[in-house]
Amino acid sequence: MPEESVRPLERGLAVLRALAAAEPGQLRAGDLARATGLARATVDRVVTTLARLGYVRPRGQELHLTPRLMELGNAYLAASGLTGEVAARTARLADELDESVSLAVPDGDGVRFVTQAARRRAMSVAFRIGDLLPPDRCAPGALFADAWDEERWAAWRARAAAGPAHEAYPALPPGPAPAGVPELADRVAHARRSGWALDDQLIEPGLIAVAVPVRDAAGRVRYALSAVSHTSRHTAQGLAAAVLPRLREEAERLAGLSGTDAPPDADGRAPAREAADPAATGPAAAKEELGPGFLQSLARGLAVLRALGGARGEGLPLTALAEATGLPRATARRCLHTLEQAGYAAHDGRLFRPLPRILELGHAALSGLTFAELAEPHLRELADRVRQSASATVLDGTDIRYVARAATVRVMSVHITVGTRFPAYATAMGRVLLAGLPGDERERLLTAAPPRALTPRTVTDPGELARVLDRAAAEGHATADQELEDGLRSVAVPVRDAAGRVVAAVNIAQHAGTDPLSRTRDALLPALRATAAAIETDLHIAARFNTVRMS
Repeated sequence: MPEESVRPLERGLAVLRALAAAEPGQLRAGDLARATGLARATVDRVVTTLARLGYVRPRGQELHLTPRLMELGNAYLAASGLTGEVAARTARLADELDESVSLAVPDGDGVRFVTQAARRRAMSVAFRIGDLLPPDRCAPGALFADAWDEERWAAWRARAAAGPAHEAYPALPPGPAPAGVPELADRVAHARRSGWALDDQLIEPGLIAVAVPVRDAAGRVRYALSAVSHTSRHTAQGLAAAVLPRLREEAERLAGLSGTDAPPDADGRAPAREAADPAATGPAAAKEELGPGFLQSLARGLAVLRALGGARGEGLPLTALAEATGLPRATARRCLHTLEQAGYAAHDGRLFRPLPRILELGHAALSGLTFAELAEPHLRELADRVRQSASATVLDGTDIRYVARAATVRVMSVHITVGTRFPAYATAMGRVLLAGLPGDERERLLTAAPPRALTPRTVTDPGELARVLDRAAAEGHATADQELEDGLRSVAVPVRDAAGRVVAAVNIAQHAGTDPLSRTRDALLPALRATAAAIETDLHIAARFNTVRMS
């Protein structure tokens, strides 16, 4: 008897695909009903469930994907053998070559990117982690197609003949393909002889790339490592001459780092910290809270998908996946069957493993988020909660620089814009950031720009300031009471990356008023700490296999 699919899971995946394909914030529930063909009531229940799981954030009538959704794509990336160190090495190689560098994997007869370290130029590559390209329009395609059998070649030819490529590959630039694109079979033959592949403006005019294979222990091409540039900087052959030696050297090293027998996050970083999962820790409670609006089957199916992240090597058996999710074997099996039918999981008769198509579930749309974009929704919620303006800053030399802000409208309020800079020593956020530095680095910065009095209350004595910073490090927060400006009081807490380093600060600033500083601090700290924890959760998930730009 054929296995029965989990209909709520199918519908939830369809809604996630529709949200991922839309411009951020452009879809409402009615738009989703039209895009998926589902009944509006069904869409509402799916959205309610996804919001409860933390994957969708309603803002008025608009629906936004959240960084938490990236944990689905992270499950595939972890199972594929990718580690934080692999992603970090591609970023370092991009710095060394001064060109964009990426890793891609085969996905059916397509090519899907799994890391991207782009150079920040006026003209630079804009592909994102999870984007899919046709094999005939990119350098990695020739490396992967060399392993195709006749059935795969036939499937690709049928797809190529079906219609415009950009309909099947939305990441392609709009418009017709460039003239004179070489036959894929010819490019495959060249790659087989030479050991590398070339993209000479196959995607769009000016864009060139060189790719080399990263092989597994059995000699199969696991990844394609590419360097991407522009004809304003190199000719195609000139790029190959410039980068091939380093690409080949790095491919050999990556082959040893990307095996699925390597431990997760082999670079030594802590794994991404994730928020409590109602599907895993209390589906009954979520169902009781939301009633018919919570689709328990959808929540369970997504829990199974996340659990596939442990399928390193050849995969995981059903028993292990049921144990990891706390689900009965029959329930887990039905979820896996649904994921397999949808193209997100594979089954060899005994073991299950995730497939790269999982990355289409919002990973590409979210992988380009900056820290400011991660933090801003949480700052808005904080400002609404305490009815004061909230901000996030990073350390920029001896100053703090505002990177995100949620302002409130009051008769008396603090007016600061993103990009504003203040001396770090005289601000609560600056003290949090300085307190997070190693002692010698902190001393170097304070020596480079000795503190000066900005108000009669500004702490400038080096010994007293050192004690203030040590206390901030020990207590996990800092205050500044009319030290930057008369009448201005601030309380701040740190935001840490997955390795525990302080990378940003969040604060509430308000008029000093007549209350003692201790009362202001005690009133604001719980909300500030909850906000910092929420930002950290998103940051850790988003940065696990991806570089999140802090400014």
